[in-house]
Amino acid sequence: MVKSSVLFVCLGNICRSPTAEGIFRQLVDEAGLSGRIEIDSAGTAGWHTGKGPDPRSCAMAGKYGVDITGLRARQLHQNDFERFRFVIALDRDNLKDIRAVAPAGHSASIKLLLDFVPGMEGQPVPDPYYGEEADFEETYRLARLGCEALLDAVRAELSAVSA
Repeated sequence: MVKSSVLFVCLGNICRSPTAEGIFRQLVDEAGLSGRIEIDSAGTAGWHTGKGPDPRSCAMAGKYGVDITGLRARQLHQNDFERFRFVIALDRDNLKDIRAVAPAGHSASIKLLLDFVPGMEGQPVPDPYYGEEADFEETYRLARLGCEALLDAVRAELSAVSA
């Protein structure tokens, strides 16, 4: 069975990337593709390694029926560039950091999440960490938009490879 893989990356892996991972997992499950797409998240920094997502991110995701409480933060590793077909950054600073540590000859497609949304290319999903509930709401909204468009791209790639 043809598979794909997606890694979402933000700075600490406690707000944006676990939110995107949870949303994408739910979308993939709903599409009946959970056995065909590996999904994970990581941070470019390792400050929160082993910790769960920010409680505000958990609450916002839970509001929309997405459970991210069981996820644990980890730092981006060199082998992620071979393990994952898509390495998805949530903002430009992390995109730059990801590209800076990517090994030569890797095969991963490294992009911003909103690059998959027509008209939103190059835009970040803002970090809500120092914000209020409305900032977490906006992060969820943008992550959902990006994940829906990303799923379309992954689905198209899976179809092309299996054809």
